[in-house]
Amino acid sequence: PGRDINLSEKRVEGGRNFATKLWNAARYAEMNGCRFVEDFDPRSCQRKENRWIAGATRDCAMAVAAALEAFRFDEAAHLLYHFVWGTFCDWYLEFTKPILTGDDAAARRETQAATAWTLAQLLRLLHPLMPFVTEELWRELGGAGLLISKPWPGLPPDLHDPAAAAEMEPLIQDISAIRAVRAELNVPPGTSIRANLFDPEPAAERRVRSNSTHYERLARVQFVDASDHDETSVSVAGTQITFQLHLRGVVDIAKEKARLAKEIGRLDADLKKFAQKLANPDFLAKAKPEIIAEQREREADVRRERDRLQTAYARIAAG
Repeated sequence: PGRDINLSEKRVEGGRNFATKLWNAARYAEMNGCRFVEDFDPRSCQRKENRWIAGATRDCAMAVAAALEAFRFDEAAHLLYHFVWGTFCDWYLEFTKPILTGDDAAARRETQAATAWTLAQLLRLLHPLMPFVTEELWRELGGAGLLISKPWPGLPPDLHDPAAAAEMEPLIQDISAIRAVRAELNVPPGTSIRANLFDPEPAAERRVRSNSTHYERLARVQFVDASDHDETSVSVAGTQITFQLHLRGVVDIAKEKARLAKEIGRLDADLKKFAQKLANPDFLAKAKPEIIAEQREREADVRRERDRLQTAYARIAAG
């Protein structure tokens, strides 16, 4: 805010992709029977996934309202973008897929109603920023009247369920950490990895065991006994717990170390070039400020990537 910015085609593409993501989520909900239920109270939910998303939606609504009241429209858009794309689409919808296709009719009905309720709140929150797509989706999902005439969501504080959040948030962090290591080591997405818990705290172990199906589906790990261990393993730090991923038959350790070392060397060479350029008085004196800023940003990106690969190398070398 308060400065001119160049039109970025990537930002336009990002907006298009977000609209597509939201549209696809709404179509997915519709195809799975998630229609708006009048007078649905999310506080009545029994499933932890549904109690968690209700509380998270309430927290998001409060943050967005505060940003709008402070005229921080950029912050409001940022909050909604990441909540809709990440928390709702990438996590909640994935967590609840087995429920919507499962045999437990009561859990399925609850999840259908909770999904529709959450989507309704998100459409209301998004409406000031993207009115046309949200208005169309509101109609498609059976919303009564025009969305523009609906009040801003007034969600009560007791929607936040500390117990559900304490179980679901670490689950997301754990799965994200395992996925990151899988990506670092070029593990094929569809390949399941054997894993065990290393010296876990009892409460953390209970949390992991009770959510084992989520780990198996979304992190692609298969839990084995701690004694079933091999020397080609890597450690992944979770939330109050450490996962040991067994790589025998999955990753060629020597080949992967060579690949990482080569890539780290290439990035080190790039960083050396950036350092020389940004230390050159002639370049700093003649280049436009935006060009210098772009070079510093690119250098930071390369450094982050180099650090990420160095961590991966150290992890696999230690294993």
